[in-house]
Amino acid sequence: MSHEHVSNTAGIWKVFAILSAVTIIEVILGILKPDFLHMNHLLGMNLLNWVFYILTVFKAYYIVWSFMHLGGEKSSLRWAIVLPVVFLIIYILFIFLTEGHYIYGVFKDSTIKWNF
Repeated sequence: MSHEHVSNTAGIWKVFAILSAVTIIEVILGILKPDFLHMNHLLGMNLLNWVFYILTVFKAYYIVWSFMHLGGEKSSLRWAIVLPVVFLIIYILFIFLTEGHYIYGVFKDSTIKWNF
């Protein structure tokens, strides 16, 4: 019984290309800051920040998918790993936005001045 080594070079280059493309898109958006994304707001943040969060979560999921070899696993195992992380990301965004809005309101409407 012999085991043949199968090269995964093409798969590695595919992962590299996808992650590089997403990173390049993030860098270009960060440099250009298009007005239609930067000046429009949704749920307390501008759309550009939402795009960054979505692209970052996509990259994280794709890295887990590729390098932790979840691509060949059953969907129930993939969801058991990914769903708690997605929930925690949404939860921490909610906390940051709620607390940030409160702190901004305190400094904006009170006698305490911005000293930092």
